[in-house]
Amino acid sequence: MSAPEPDRRPPPANPGESANTGLVVAVRGSVVDVSFETRLPSIHTVLRAGPQRQIVIEVLAQRDAHQVRGIALTPTQGLARGMVVEDTGGPLKAPVGEGILGRMFDVFGNAIDCQPTPTRIQWRCVHQAPPPLARRSTKSEVFATGIKVIDVLMPLERGGKAGLFGGAGVGKTVLLTEMIHNMIGHQDGVSLFCGIGERCREGEELYREMKDAGVLPNMVMVFAQMNEPPGSRFRIGHAALTMAEYFRDDEHRDVLLLIDNIFRFIQAGMEVSGLMGQMPSRLGYQPTMGTELAGLEERIANTATGAITSIQAVYVPADDFTDPAAVHTFSHLSASIVLSRKRASEGLFPAIDPLQSSSKMVTPGIVGERHYALARDIRRTLAQYAELKDIIAMLGLEQLTPADRNLVARARRLERFLTQPFFTTEQFTGLSGKLVSLEDALDGCERILNDEFKDLPEAALYMIGSVNEAKAKAKLQEKTP
Repeated sequence: MSAPEPDRRPPPANPGESANTGLVVAVRGSVVDVSFETRLPSIHTVLRAGPQRQIVIEVLAQRDAHQVRGIALTPTQGLARGMVVEDTGGPLKAPVGEGILGRMFDVFGNAIDCQPTPTRIQWRCVHQAPPPLARRSTKSEVFATGIKVIDVLMPLERGGKAGLFGGAGVGKTVLLTEMIHNMIGHQDGVSLFCGIGERCREGEELYREMKDAGVLPNMVMVFAQMNEPPGSRFRIGHAALTMAEYFRDDEHRDVLLLIDNIFRFIQAGMEVSGLMGQMPSRLGYQPTMGTELAGLEERIANTATGAITSIQAVYVPADDFTDPAAVHTFSHLSASIVLSRKRASEGLFPAIDPLQSSSKMVTPGIVGERHYALARDIRRTLAQYAELKDIIAMLGLEQLTPADRNLVARARRLERFLTQPFFTTEQFTGLSGKLVSLEDALDGCERILNDEFKDLPEAALYMIGSVNEAKAKAKLQEKTP
């Protein structure tokens, strides 16, 4: 007769109180089925398994009266059928409080910056409801970034959501990092960076850059890298929002929330959905994509006590803007900044397509009559130039009328003036970064539209700050053999 199997149940949670435990029934990748005899855990409850309780599982479905199905937020190596699982009795929680400032965390609230465990913190559930309509503020204010093309043509909204759309390698992360650099020192609030499914190199570089710039004390970073399980990447956004809501609602401070990359959140949800056995929707996306994205995006809001302003990088698969992930994300945003591979190949950085990008803030009532009229004139000039490009390619510039030739010259100068050297790329380009005020940017565009610089070469307007630098640059280029 074989010896009885040793009891693998954990000790009770508290003396005199038996913990609610279950047994692993099946393990399929990150999906774990657990059977409970006494009490079934509710949805979003966290379960723990493994010798040191190191495997964390979140309940996503109750299959019957005794079985739940969960997704593992940690690797499942070592998990086997028949192993004991402990019900923690609560959901996933994130740390909040003054003690999290200047620190870097993972999805469980563990500090990952090689610093001591933070003190003066509380723990809050990551699953929170968005603020009701009655608490939301209806005031519209422009949020300046110091980047000419954004502030002039697609200004961001304080308390709004802006998206940086682009395929791989067109400069989303560089633009996001530049915005952090420009805005963090010029606002009194808290900045929160959420890395969802991106490269660990980017997180390490950002931490070092923010530390060198001296802005880390007012910043919090949370990361779930691309090598982590889909459950972890799916929940990191909710953990970041919980921290941001604390500073907005409890501390009454403004929060700048930067997310890189919101597509990876959708992608993680797609992986979780497939593992859970749900029927895929169009192009393989999860059928609940709209609901999951709205559950995250609607928590980013402007209330009477403070605002969460969000800037999100959005990877566009194969540069296809009709992809369901891009379409669903577009609908939540107050400003859409579209990065163009063609402009990047022409060396026009930031590679923002001014005709595809838009902002609901460009109305006379918000930005003023002068700014609105200038933005409209710039778009019209660039759109007419885009129409003339085919004729120029076939017949040459000489076949255009004098009026059209002047328009092309204005448009090309505008395109070059709307480029800008970045602080975050100084080490690669050798050009010192420039922060340009909205007034300087509008003044430059107005003077170019009035043909004030028609005698200057186009190159004099390329990669400068304010337009006054153009003449000095032109003189320097004349002297250079």
